[in-house]
Amino acid sequence: MFMRTDRLFLRPIFPEDWRDIYRGIADFNVVSMLARAPWPYSAADAKMHCRRPAPAGAMKFSITLPELSGAPVIGQIGIERDENGHELGYWIGRKWQRRGYASEAVRGVLDMAAALGVDHVNAGHFLENTASGKVLRSAGFTETGEITPTPCAARGGELVLARRYVRALNQTAQMAGAKAA
Repeated sequence: MFMRTDRLFLRPIFPEDWRDIYRGIADFNVVSMLARAPWPYSAADAKMHCRRPAPAGAMKFSITLPELSGAPVIGQIGIERDENGHELGYWIGRKWQRRGYASEAVRGVLDMAAALGVDHVNAGHFLENTASGKVLRSAGFTETGEITPTPCAARGGELVLARRYVRALNQTAQMAGAKAA
């Protein structure tokens, strides 16, 4: 799948993306806000990540800037099934943060998920990552009230408190959420 937003192009992850991914995520300030990426993050990690097939039913994308020469990968985003339904995850390289790219990519991937019939999407962020909370709220996510200890691979498996969110994607799910509130 591919998607064009106002400024971004979301596309499948290609093996040749590894250099941009490595440059963006081999930064402790970025990787320490993610649950599954290791630290130190190596070129070999990036190569392996780019070659790994997406799980069945997952939507995984490189976030690119098509207007710039070479359409660089500035981050990644995806939604995949887990034990609680569908989970959103994303990262943006530090050089590209604070420009609204994460919010734009989240809105784009949520539109795709809704078109594919996904009813709800869950997400979370480590408490210290307030920028991610702002991105989620601007995309229509609401806090569940749950704060969960979540292992962070980059921090040696340390349990880090994460705030949980949910977003209904179709009208039936939104109405059920409104009745429950």
